[in-house]
Amino acid sequence: MTSASEHVAPTALPALPEDGIRRVLCVVAHPDDMEYGASAAVRAWSEAGVAVTYLLLTRGEAGMAQDPVVVAPLRAREQQRACEVVGVADLRILEHPDGMLEATLALRRDIARVVRQVRPDLVLTANFDLEAYGSVNQADHRAAGLSAVDGTRDAANPWVFRELREREGLEPWTARALLVVGHPEPTHAKPVGPAQVQAAVDSLRAHAAYLEHVTGHPAPEDFLPEILRAGGAKAGTEHAVTMRVHDLGGLGD
Repeated sequence: MTSASEHVAPTALPALPEDGIRRVLCVVAHPDDMEYGASAAVRAWSEAGVAVTYLLLTRGEAGMAQDPVVVAPLRAREQQRACEVVGVADLRILEHPDGMLEATLALRRDIARVVRQVRPDLVLTANFDLEAYGSVNQADHRAAGLSAVDGTRDAANPWVFRELREREGLEPWTARALLVVGHPEPTHAKPVGPAQVQAAVDSLRAHAAYLEHVTGHPAPEDFLPEILRAGGAKAGTEHAVTMRVHDLGGLGD
């Protein structure tokens, strides 16, 4: 006999609380890292008047089989086009080495500096678990995510990286929450509509040279809507971006 508990439907993920959200900072390792689903949420935010900043920690210069001197500006141009698709006007790219990113104090300081400059309500980064996306997660992704967490908290502490305040005049800033997209155990979802799903597809298409370089990479339209549809199934909507949310003391319900 089947027990009653076996018929209980799983609880849908709650929507991300967004009352009063005005600014979002997205911290990732490379050009194109935001374009594997998260950019649908970015398009939804920008359409709602939320200012979104992208902070890329490297130029992605080691990601193609060409001279890095050629690849770095190429990938920056493609990222700029992707940003235009989803309404991001503020793109910042640091000079840390692609493929050799390390979770150092210098990287944490650079992230904390931008957090204090932008003063975001939400800081978003990508899954930095050792195992992710069906394989072992790339080293830069792991370093970037961990540093985004630490740098966000460092930005709130007046006694960490004191030079940011004393020399650069950047006052401490506490973000309301940290969002990790692509996490296997999400806690919240941001529903997105068909136009935002299409924007995610188009933003990844903007990385045309990079996609052409990756052997066997599926067309964006062949897999991104499915990823967002799977997120929607968890949220009880047609499409959604799922994330694990860490409340830093100001998100609320």
